[in-house]
Amino acid sequence: MKLFLTLIIAGTAICSCAQTNQKSLKIPLAEKKSASANEAVATFAEGCFWHAEIVFQSLAGVRDAVSGYAGGTTTDPDYEKVASGQTGHAESVQVHYDPAVISYETLVKAFFASQDPTTMNRQGNDAGTEYRSIAFYNNEKEKAIIDATIKNLTAAKVYSNKIVTQVVPLTKFYPAEDYHQEYISHNTDNPYVANVSVPEFLHFKATFKEGRFKP
Repeated sequence: MKLFLTLIIAGTAICSCAQTNQKSLKIPLAEKKSASANEAVATFAEGCFWHAEIVFQSLAGVRDAVSGYAGGTTTDPDYEKVASGQTGHAESVQVHYDPAVISYETLVKAFFASQDPTTMNRQGNDAGTEYRSIAFYNNEKEKAIIDATIKNLTAAKVYSNKIVTQVVPLTKFYPAEDYHQEYISHNTDNPYVANVSVPEFLHFKATFKEGRFKP
């Protein structure tokens, strides 16, 4: 998601996450309703948080996915600091969901299905520690689910290379700047959105069979 990197390949602009028109695509947004009494929160990092946001918001049972930063040591990070690679934080999403509708296990499966968890410190064109894959957990039960999912994916040889996703406890999540929230829905003509984020999301919707999608 480097804001100023632009590659022109065969006439198609592909830049990293900070930057076909997709007017007809329904972009999943946060639901405008109050949290349920039993709402739970899960946190993941899988590269560009714009992509992760719409992945999770497309799933039935998810009320909102907030883009932000987690996994580092710097207090109150901002985009510029995180992009420098000096904060230790990764672009992350905090997923607010109803466990009666969608399980934590399904969210973990969606997390692995919507990225390449075998690439160290990168997702596609986005390279740097801020794009590393992290499954954060809030308790030992969540950690056990993450570990079991990795074990099952490895045993099934879903990936040809080793999964390098970090599995660490969540210490602090910092919401990103307002302009990063619902970014894709507000910037459908952005070259990165049109040529990377949206195709990746459509691939996820076409291949993920573990959960229900919103209408």
